[in-house]
Amino acid sequence: MRYLFGSGLIGAITAGLSLLRGTRDAPITWRAVLAWISWSITLALAIGAVVDMRRDANGITVAADSPLAPKQNKRADKQLKAIEKAAKATQR
Repeated sequence: MRYLFGSGLIGAITAGLSLLRGTRDAPITWRAVLAWISWSITLALAIGAVVDMRRDANGITVAADSPLAPKQNKRADKQLKAIEKAAKATQR
């Protein structure tokens, strides 16, 4: 539930509402179409960020182009080193 109240998602929704109010009575022009395309990209990125945060919280690997990927890789490397260290300690 905490993911639904992220600032990116709330910002995208409020921008969509403002865009809807602004273009409701106006004719459809190329500028309006570009504004709606821009909003849909913003919404898709916000939803993608929420999905990546949820995957990371559940321990599922995120895509390599995600902003969370370096943190996840660093955590995995740290865990691997701890496992290797524990293996060396049991061999002695």
